Amino acid sequence: MWFKNIVVYRLPAEMAVAADDLERKLANQPLQPCGGFQMESRGWIRPQDDDLFLYQQNGQYLLALGVEQKLLPASVIRQQARDRAAEIAHQQAHPVGRKQMRDIKDQVTNELLPRALARRRTTHGWIDAARGWLVVEAAGDAKAEEFMEALRHADDGMQALRLEAQRSPAAAMSEWLVRGEAPGVFDIDQDLELRSADASKATVRYARHNLEGREIRDHIAAGKTVVRLGLTWNDRISFVLTEQLQVRRLTFLNILKRESDAEVDDDQEQFEIDFALMTGELSLMLADLVKALGGERAQE
Repeated sequence: MWFKNIVVYRLPAEMAVAADDLERKLANQPLQPCGGFQMESRGWIRPQDDDLFLYQQNGQYLLALGVEQKLLPASVIRQQARDRAAEIAHQQAHPVGRKQMRDIKDQVTNELLPRALARRRTTHGWIDAARGWLVVEAAGDAKAEEFMEALRHADDGMQALRLEAQRSPAAAMSEWLVRGEAPGVFDIDQDLELRSADASKATVRYARHNLEGREIRDHIAAGKTVVRLGLTWNDRISFVLTEQLQVRRLTFLNILKRESDAEVDDDQEQFEIDFALMTGELSLMLADLVKALGGERAQE
């Protein structure tokens, strides 16, 4: 259980997470298989092999949203609709009109849906009740908001909002690069993406590249915005920070993996160790990241 990409939300300081109540609410909205004419179904699934929809460990909670989607490629619908339209045009002795073509596509879709295969994906979320973090394992805002929409639907008292810092990540990352160092226990790694602010959106990417050269500072001086920067926290976690305050490509470094690789009896015990290490380290890293960005902006 090691998250790869995360989008971070904040719980209100006064909000208390009642685990038993949240468990009940999630259980009331379990994932159901897609019906015959459904393209997608969403609902909560058990994050572990037990009867609970909320995994609990010392005030840390793990929950899982399941999404089932029918696989019905648009190219298949178009081809079948074209074939049927050709038959109808021959029978009625004149071409199929736009409205008639839309009706044919709808009819083909409804006929194919019950026979379409379904795939299932899972999005995990982690709640740190003591520190007020709500973290969604997602590479972008769209998937994270899909998770949050489902969570708010299950628990209408869930008031979490996207984490915002006093300083924009883009401005802070630019300053760190010009200065040649990141604040606190962060170090600058070797991955960087810059983008022009003008209409051209010209982009420069560096991968596994020393970022201390003058050319980097010249790009920034010319007005390019830092949109992604590789960082390492406390020699324990490396990641890429984006201009939207997303944390991507999380890598828990060897020192942390060695702590996880202690002798264990079974997979469940290994999961418990991994989850404890991951949540403990990420909670501290996120607090330091907010501090490096000038503190947290008050939510209205």
